[in-house]
Amino acid sequence: MTVDVLIPAYRPGEKFVRLLSALRRQDTPVRKIIVVNTEEEYWDRRFERMDGLEVHHIKKKDFDHGATRNLLMSLTDADVGVFMTDDAVPADAHLISALLEGFEGEGPSGEKVIAVYARQLPDKDCAPAERFTRGFNYPEESRVKTQADVESLGIKAYFCSDVCCAYRRELFLEQGGFISRTIFNEDMIFAAGALKAGYAVCYQAKARVVHSHNYGCMQQLRRNFDLGVSQADHPEVFAGLPSEGEGIRLVKETAVWLAGGGRLLGIPGLVVKSGCKYAGYRLGKAYRKLPMWAVRRLTMNDNYWRNGK
Repeated sequence: MTVDVLIPAYRPGEKFVRLLSALRRQDTPVRKIIVVNTEEEYWDRRFERMDGLEVHHIKKKDFDHGATRNLLMSLTDADVGVFMTDDAVPADAHLISALLEGFEGEGPSGEKVIAVYARQLPDKDCAPAERFTRGFNYPEESRVKTQADVESLGIKAYFCSDVCCAYRRELFLEQGGFISRTIFNEDMIFAAGALKAGYAVCYQAKARVVHSHNYGCMQQLRRNFDLGVSQADHPEVFAGLPSEGEGIRLVKETAVWLAGGGRLLGIPGLVVKSGCKYAGYRLGKAYRKLPMWAVRRLTMNDNYWRNGK
């Protein structure tokens, strides 16, 4: 299968250089790397020295998590489009081959895999609690998920991440692509629709990228505010599948892990950050009750609201 890598970029930096270099060392060749960059003034021309790199520029006002990725998919005719973010670095030379291997699986009733997402590993500077979270969300075991798994997995059945995810282009387009206007979670919303349509989504643990963030309390609050907004806007996906239970389980297991590793001083910070996450999430779920000035103070994506929610 032919493979193009599709990257929405904004102020890409040193990790982007490492990403491009690693993609050129893959044991399964990448045909093209297509980038839609937000704001040309932040684009470094040195990136264009790499063969096979195709760059398109848009204005910040035109960026949308779903629509921009749909634009990227429209620019390729490859069999598989691999979406990545500009700060996700392949951990080895087998990323693309491992993603493609994921398409060989199927669900228990023969459901065809439409998307394969990668495991995310913590970077060297990753804080301990965030390091544990990476392992919690991206375990060592691969899994093919179908609609039948919603009963046992709940909202995790729809979990999928465009930090690094490969899609069969034709099936992606047949499903209508990503929702064209969304603040967040375009990947989970697509996965939910695909599973309900009878397809499967594969988590491929052998496909690995290095990707993590050390968010502060307000960054966590704002990120989870946008998460709550996306769930409030899409009850057809998230109604009846609350994520609070999974969040509580993560906090408890992280605390046990910190204590067991002699990191007791990390527990107060975990509690505070978890409180910020929960507050942001609940505020996002109730955003319609908030004045717009408050919404725009709480969001990570002010452009979404400026364009007219």
